[in-house]
Order: sequence, then structure tokens, then C-alpha cells
Amino acid sequence: MTLVVGLTGGIGSGKSAVADAFAALGAPVVDADAIAHELSAPGQAGHDAIVAVFGASVLAPDGAIDRARLRERVFADAAARARLEAALHPPIRAEIARRVAAWRAPYGILVVPLLLERGGVSRLVDRVLVVDAPEDAQVRRVGLRSGLDPAQVRAIMATQLSRSERLAHADDVIDNSGAHEAIGPAVAKLDASYRALAAGAGDARG
Repeated sequence: MTLVVGLTGGIGSGKSAVADAFAALGAPVVDADAIAHELSAPGQAGHDAIVAVFGASVLAPDGAIDRARLRERVFADAAARARLEAALHPPIRAEIARRVAAWRAPYGILVVPLLLERGGVSRLVDRVLVVDAPEDAQVRRVGLRSGLDPAQVRAIMATQLSRSERLAHADDVIDNSGAHEAIGPAVAKLDASYRALAAGAGDARG
């Protein structure tokens, strides 16, 4: 059995950079957002579900989902968001479970931005790793990455757990308030810890 580490954090906290660092050390990574994108590509059932809820207004000229427009619609209509989640989350959870079950490494990283808010795949997770950053840093990073203004970023943050609530659920924390170069050493330390935990669990099962 592979030790499953659920990696989460607020928007702009640096989850992708941390996941990439774990991958560079040989850990398999499954990203819930990437799976959601795959399942909502044209021709996929998720794409049809999005159009059924929000109409063709969320489509780009090439027929793909216009993510920015969809985000606006989702935040403006809670009822529609609930219908969309009801349609999309079951196949996403099933695909996540399938990929995690295929892991053969000592441990793996499951990246789920709303792991603690939704809890749909929390049953798969043995440990919760929170990537933490100050809120001002989150706002700045998302603005640079996505072009959203601070009010838009803070509106998204308001739909997520507060920083203190998220940290209260953490088994492990990576402080990503500083330079990008600090991520590597922090990840290397946890990599050693997770490999030791996985080895100990394997001995106990044996």
C-alpha cells in the first residue's frame, strides 16, 4: 500500500511548485484540477455537463471551455455551481481513485485544492500537507499569474477555508512565504519523512 499525502493550500499558495518538487524526487503525483480539465475537454462527459448547466456562453470560439468565463458564472450562481459539482465530482473522484490505486511507490502526492472544504477524496488520504503563504502573497501571486484584481482573488479566497482553519487540519506544513528556492529543501525533508513512514507501515503490515 502506498502512503497517500493529500497536498492542499489556498489559491496562490504554491501547490504546483511543491508538487513539482516532489515529482522531481520520484513521487507520483495526481492533480485533481488536471483531471477536471481532462474530463471537461470537448467530447468528454464533463464538457457536456458544463454546457448543460451554463449554456454555450461559457465556450471559447474553438469549443473548449472558457475557464475565466466559467469561473465568473460559477461564483455568481451558487445553485448552478451546486448542480455542476453534482455532475462533475463523481467522475473526477472515480478517476482520482483509479490513478491512486495504480501507484506502486512508497508514497504519492494527491493535489486537491479543496481537499478540506469538500472532503470528497479525503478518505483516500493518509496525511494532509498544507502549503502555507501569507494572504497578501497569495493575492500578489494570483494577480501576476492570472491577471485577476485583488478583489477577485479575495472573493475566491473567501470560498476557501481560512488560513488558520487549514493549518489546524494539517499533519505537515510547507511555509512558502519566502523565496522559491526554499521549496526544494523543505520538500526533500518531507520526502525522507514520508519514505520512512511508508517503510514503517510496510513493516507493520508485514
